[in-house]
Amino acid sequence: MLDSNAFREDSAEMKSLNSYEEVTETLNREAAVLLYCSFPSCGVCKSLQPKVQALLTENFPRLAIYYVDIETIPEARGQLSVFSVPAVLVFFAGREYIREARNFGIQDLRAKIERYYRLQFDQSGELPAEG
Repeated sequence: MLDSNAFREDSAEMKSLNSYEEVTETLNREAAVLLYCSFPSCGVCKSLQPKVQALLTENFPRLAIYYVDIETIPEARGQLSVFSVPAVLVFFAGREYIREARNFGIQDLRAKIERYYRLQFDQSGELPAEG
């Protein structure tokens, strides 16, 4: 379980995944997912997490954000190949498109997400019809 002092989990936008099985189920279920991989004692992670969350809330409402504590879920660390934190992994339709770790800027992340987000969702925020 997350340390309540480490991350602002009280916000409805950020949910925790507590097992690698939950990670895979989420990636299979959700159309667009951002995994925020970290561990509670990471100071940089604590300061960056609210910025990433605000970026999604303000600009990418259809992109679900989940927290993965790679210290508690070592299987996720290995299966997702997360070896430095913070790590942001963005998936569309279950496929990884973006990976940022350790040192990255919010505006660079925004530009990368925007590129794929626009391809996945039309202006209404819905998935385009398959054809």
